[in-house]
Amino acid sequence: MAAMARSFCQQGEVMSDYTEGDKKQDIHILHSMGYAQELERRMSSFSNFAISFSIICILSGGINSLAQATSGVGGAAIGIGWPIGCIISLFFALGMAQISSAYPTAGGLYHWSSILGTRFTGWLTAWLNLLGLITVLGAINIGTALFLGGTFGAQLGIADTTGVVSPGMQVVLVILFTIVQAAINHFGIGLTAKLTDFSGTLILVTAAVLTIACLIYAPTHDISRLWTFTNYSGDAGGAVWPQSDSMWYIFALGLLLPIYTITGYDASAHTSEETKKAALSVPRSMVSAVLWSSLAGWVMLSAFVIAIPDMAAGAKQGWAVFFTTINTIMPAWLVTVLYVAIFISQFLCGLATVTSCSRMIFAFSRDGGIPVGSKTLASVSPKFRTPVAAIWTGAALESLFVWGALFISVGEASLYVTVVNATLIFLFLSFLFPIVLGIFAYGTKKWPAPGPWDLGQGVYKTVGVLATLGMVLIIYIAIQPPNDKVLAVTVGLIVLAIIIWFAVENKRFKGPPIGDMIAKRKAEIAAAEAAVGETGTVSPVPGE
Repeated sequence: MAAMARSFCQQGEVMSDYTEGDKKQDIHILHSMGYAQELERRMSSFSNFAISFSIICILSGGINSLAQATSGVGGAAIGIGWPIGCIISLFFALGMAQISSAYPTAGGLYHWSSILGTRFTGWLTAWLNLLGLITVLGAINIGTALFLGGTFGAQLGIADTTGVVSPGMQVVLVILFTIVQAAINHFGIGLTAKLTDFSGTLILVTAAVLTIACLIYAPTHDISRLWTFTNYSGDAGGAVWPQSDSMWYIFALGLLLPIYTITGYDASAHTSEETKKAALSVPRSMVSAVLWSSLAGWVMLSAFVIAIPDMAAGAKQGWAVFFTTINTIMPAWLVTVLYVAIFISQFLCGLATVTSCSRMIFAFSRDGGIPVGSKTLASVSPKFRTPVAAIWTGAALESLFVWGALFISVGEASLYVTVVNATLIFLFLSFLFPIVLGIFAYGTKKWPAPGPWDLGQGVYKTVGVLATLGMVLIIYIAIQPPNDKVLAVTVGLIVLAIIIWFAVENKRFKGPPIGDMIAKRKAEIAAAEAAVGETGTVSPVPGE
């Protein structure tokens, strides 16, 4: 705990004195990778931490997916399962942090897989990460729509009297949320960073209030629930999971809650080019966001489990377990305050995800990764210093995906669960690719030296192996019924990507600038920076 606190405090210390020399060093590192400083470096280390912390948002996935735990093996899914799932996510965060320190660039995962592997591994990672970011944005905003429906839906006319939001209304709300989130991103990273800074504070304060309220108003304080395994699969758990007699199988399915919740920390990497002292700030922020979210989420959800009046009755509520419990044990005024704070946190979680997704599209497009319209998608507004076309394209793709997912999920799995499970596979595969490639590239010409944030070669490779084992588990639990269609969708898209690569992209796509290509971009870098008014930069010097 003390070590985590020191890490958190260092977020502010790193930014205490950002000098002109620091700025030149940041830009020099970017130039050495062949890119211009087009985006504006206005994010402090805390802001970089806050954007990942906001996307992880324990008040979003931790609440909207809660039934995957309580309707599985009950309290033990939180007391024991939550830490296990968070440790799996931490392996990925540590591996990515190590690479991000050496290569702090927007769209980092794509760039890392290209440098440490080949053009193909970079291209495939880019598409997996892009699919993951689009699907996670959809999952977040669908969850927000469901939460709004379960709280104020009847009063607003968007849900029935029981708080159920129809699939069609879910899509409408997602589109409305996304339009507002994209518009805020459009007007500059300064506004977005202020809102995500506020979001980070709001999440911590709300989680603390919710935790204390649960403990104060709990009709019982039976902490043994946190290590008690009870099979609530099938009707006993509101049919969240199909009936199974295997306690370990149901426990494994419950790991979807922490693993899905503790994701999105790649946002720190995607905003590298807008972060001061990125080589040090980004990896610290990434790991800190995971650690603090894991700890705060565990405390908050453990308090909630203790507060459930009757565990069996709560499990039977299925997806409504959070609303039923809070409405039953807490006074109405406090319930309203908590619901409003949680809704705002969830909305800002989507806002931060739009930022992350747009930077991925921007970074991939400036290397010609998008077959059509790359030049436009890689453009930056001189006025707002944001990739406007990439922002609105990401918003449109997410809206189309949610609309399409509606037809896949109806009648079998819920729209929310279908999108969540697709997100897990796409995102974590894109996380894993550069980590595994780094295991073999570390210490070679492809990756000759680590950045200033360094785990050490032995620890990094161990983390990489553990992340690979975690990926096997994630795929297994993400495709179990009622989400078995997710496997066909995932395999189909990967096969399609491979076909497209060999048929078209292998000849067309040149990849990011590597080696001699970097020196040839000097004129392009100067022109790009002049277009957005960037001054006082230094020339790229490959090899330094």
